[in-house]
Amino acid sequence: MFEKFSRSWELVKASAAVLRSDRELMLFPVISTIATLVVLATFALPTFAWRVFDGGFGATAMAWVFLFYFCQYSVIIFFNCALVGAAMIRLEGGDPTLRDGFNVAWSRLVPILGYAAIAATVGVLLQSLKNRDNNFLVRLVGGGLGAIWTLATFMVVPVLVSQDIGPVDALKQSVTLLKRTWGENAIGTVGLGVAFGLIMFVVIAVGIGLTVAVAQLSVGLAIAVAVLFVTGVLLLGVYQAALSGIYSAALYRYATEGDATAGFQVAQLERAFAAK
Repeated sequence: MFEKFSRSWELVKASAAVLRSDRELMLFPVISTIATLVVLATFALPTFAWRVFDGGFGATAMAWVFLFYFCQYSVIIFFNCALVGAAMIRLEGGDPTLRDGFNVAWSRLVPILGYAAIAATVGVLLQSLKNRDNNFLVRLVGGGLGAIWTLATFMVVPVLVSQDIGPVDALKQSVTLLKRTWGENAIGTVGLGVAFGLIMFVVIAVGIGLTVAVAQLSVGLAIAVAVLFVTGVLLLGVYQAALSGIYSAALYRYATEGDATAGFQVAQLERAFAAK
């Protein structure tokens, strides 16, 4: 297990080295966030206007949630594929642009939409389990299945980007790769989530404290401080999203090619991917 922790840490450092050498990659999660907010806004007004959930989580609500999930997942997966595609080019020694990443994602649009439909279906089923208000055990099982689904599908995007296969085969391949790298997958995914969660908690706590303190002196200055810390939290979220995407690409390369051929020694990466 110690070896898996060590390898996961090396992969995280390698991913961070790639991101340091190509900060343009952070634009993918920024654009993705804007696009998902547009989708959310598009669905929010009809949801309230038509009172979709007034009758509970019935057939109509499930169909509406599926459509929302499908649109959201399509956007998220598309931009994740663009990010991972660009990261793959960088990991192979290239110097990708935003257009290169988008070209990769666009070339895989049909499998992306197919996988979005699968993910939306699973999302609706998991949501229906979590909405069982009077059955704690069912909701607990739903939460556990959601965690398993997240781990099992962690490398679907790099598989879709790297292999000319459909969404079902990509899902199967991701599960196969999970069996080889379950430790690195779980440790890296959870580790990044916990680390950034703690950092964001500290930033938010300090931001609230300073905002309240400064408000005693000047409301305008307090607003400026609050905006500054909110921007910091948003930037942390963008960095985490970009790092997670690159980590999935790095883990895929490790799982399919191994340490030696993938070249994930940090010192090598620092030399190979030095900013140009």
